[in-house]
Amino acid sequence: MKVLLALTLLFTAAVLLTAAGVPTVVTYVPHDKVSATMAKGGAIIEDQGLRVLAQRRGAGEVEVHAKTNHVFIIVEGEATFVTGGTLVGAKQTGPDQIRASSVQGGQTHHLTKGDVITVPAKTPHWFKDIPTKTIAYYAVNMEN
Repeated sequence: MKVLLALTLLFTAAVLLTAAGVPTVVTYVPHDKVSATMAKGGAIIEDQGLRVLAQRRGAGEVEVHAKTNHVFIIVEGEATFVTGGTLVGAKQTGPDQIRASSVQGGQTHHLTKGDVITVPAKTPHWFKDIPTKTIAYYAVNMEN
């Protein structure tokens, strides 16, 4: 019985240590690479279910990710950001991803430099309006 309990605990610990969204190695990204990536947009860290993006973008479509949780850290610009609501013109664009032209309802947030907002998986989110033409942010994405 003790052996079974020990094996169960060991298996559980192994699963938790290899869970998606958890870093598996130390990753250092120098500021020059971060700046270059921010200019064009893209990933600065990719590690088993954890992805950190440096993005600069304009307004876009509504996105819904079935398994991806986001933390957005705004570093430049401002935007009207909508979370939740009912999708209008929804279409499946990839595995576990839906896009839409807009949403009805939802909660509106005015994002500016220094703001942080989290978006759980399965939550519609949309950079609806960007008065500064672009908004720069880090997106920390963790997979369920």
